[in-house]
Amino acid sequence: MNILSIQSHVAYGHVGHAAATFPLQRLGFEVWQVPTVVFSNHLGYGVKRGRVVSAEEAEALVEGLEDVGALASCDAVLSGYLGDKALGAVVLGAVKKVRAHRPEAIFCCDPVMGDVDEGLYVNADIPAFVRAEMVPAADLLTPNIFELEQLTGERIGDLADATAAARGLLALGPKLVLVTSVPGADEPEKQISMLAITAGEAWLVSTPHVDLAPTVKGTGDMVAALFLGHYLGAGDAAAALSKTAAAVHGVLAETVRLGARELQIVETQEKLLGQQDMFPARRVR
Repeated sequence: MNILSIQSHVAYGHVGHAAATFPLQRLGFEVWQVPTVVFSNHLGYGVKRGRVVSAEEAEALVEGLEDVGALASCDAVLSGYLGDKALGAVVLGAVKKVRAHRPEAIFCCDPVMGDVDEGLYVNADIPAFVRAEMVPAADLLTPNIFELEQLTGERIGDLADATAAARGLLALGPKLVLVTSVPGADEPEKQISMLAITAGEAWLVSTPHVDLAPTVKGTGDMVAALFLGHYLGAGDAAAALSKTAAAVHGVLAETVRLGARELQIVETQEKLLGQQDMFPARRVR
């Protein structure tokens, strides 16, 4: 199966494509990469070099894929960090091109905007564009709690809030919403939870919390890619959630054990396959 990934590129470290491509390849997918930014490293280091890719350049790359017939065999489009709102239109154009060939192709939108600790770290006009244009086009949406609040305008304090907000997003078009870092999920301290919700079901999985170094970024990018990959493979939200949780926990735990300042994705590649029975998802609706 083939996935078109449109998100950030860094020369060093593991965010964007560097956090998503290898996990998907390890699961057996071909990944075609279109960058939205080209940076030396992620923003967590406080300094960077590079540039935001222009919408014209990104669109030209998509058109090149169309020229060689690649989009006719594309099974999914994955989008992530947008350096500029105009790149969101490029993503939607790519989805339209893919669906013209394969109406069943999945659009997984990771609405990268910020997080609770750092706040908004994209241009101020991006959240409204994502909410109005990208959410309705998506089949699968993967916000963290901060992004869920940005998309819904709701304050998320517990599992009930997260569930209600995710249902609100389902009403806009997506068939499946994965919410990461769900608060107040009635779990013991030092646990972290993810919620996968469809129109008829809701599944929750919890894993031990790990304290990452401040420079470790890209977990959300990796989660979105792994969940998409496992969902395409299993065709089941609960199974994809369990496998993703096991894979992500394995990578994060080893990253902490090694004292690394970047995700240890290559070193833990066997864990990317996930063990469904390691952290079983439980139905909460």
